[in-house]
Amino acid sequence: MTSAHASHATPAPDACSVGFDRADISAYGTAAGATFFVALEQPGPWGRDAATQSHLPAGVGSSLSKACADRGGRLSLIRRPGRHADDVHGGAHTAYLAWAGRDPWMVRLTVTDPAALLELDLDALARGDREAVTAATPDAEPAEPILLICTNGRRDVCCAVRGRPVALDAAADHPGRVWEASHTGGHRFSPTGVLLPHGATLARLDADLSAQLLDRAGSGHLPAGVLGPRHDRGRSPLGGPAQAAESHVRHEEGITDLTALTVTQVPGPGVERTGDEAAEASVTTVYAVRHRDGRSWRVMLERRAHAELPESCGKSPVPVMEWVARTQS
Repeated sequence: MTSAHASHATPAPDACSVGFDRADISAYGTAAGATFFVALEQPGPWGRDAATQSHLPAGVGSSLSKACADRGGRLSLIRRPGRHADDVHGGAHTAYLAWAGRDPWMVRLTVTDPAALLELDLDALARGDREAVTAATPDAEPAEPILLICTNGRRDVCCAVRGRPVALDAAADHPGRVWEASHTGGHRFSPTGVLLPHGATLARLDADLSAQLLDRAGSGHLPAGVLGPRHDRGRSPLGGPAQAAESHVRHEEGITDLTALTVTQVPGPGVERTGDEAAEASVTTVYAVRHRDGRSWRVMLERRAHAELPESCGKSPVPVMEWVARTQS
């Protein structure tokens, strides 16, 4: 499918995502961490911090965001692709509860008052206890995979200019399964998206790739076109190095199954976080990646400085670090 809105998706020459595209920066290991997601529909405009700067009551947004973060999860505000009139204040809100750890699952419910989500059993969601979550939310029903595309332009203009046209076109192909989303992290890789429930986080999306993602997600697979360092940022339940190791093996071996691999760090010195990225640049760490069919790989990761670029529009350039992976023989 060719995007009907591609002509509106050209950012300024000095936009952060343009610089990252031009420098061909790897997206490996850059997914924002989360073992679960609460995605709440909130129409209308969003500010830089959507949870507290929208028509969602700020106290509700702040409390829900903190409750999720404290348990290793993430709150995302979502809205239907299209124009966002500043006159939508009431009505029902769709919400998704997604577990992204082992054996991912997701349920969908409708709430008239978003404050009701503060009564959710988030501890059960953080454990991935589907039975407990559904028992506490009897109106919830199983949900198909959905794609959240970041369009939080108040956070970074690249997400609005590049993300909104992709969301609109993808939604035309898969009605009800594509949502605009608040900050997903990584606007330098815009258009960015998160596939729920798996937490698979993608960079540099277009409408065709988004449609392929949703076509394949129902069977628990990624499309081959998103494998590799251009598009695959990693799965959110893993830490950055583990994300990079898994993504590297996926790409090398052509593994699209989202639940086939497990990743563990091989005991050793690893990467000691000193706060000095330059000092950490030459430190390597090794991960074991195993397939459920018995295959396994050892992946050596090195943190390297690539270039100096602004990671957000309008910001000063900073050293950009990449995970560089290679499979040990």
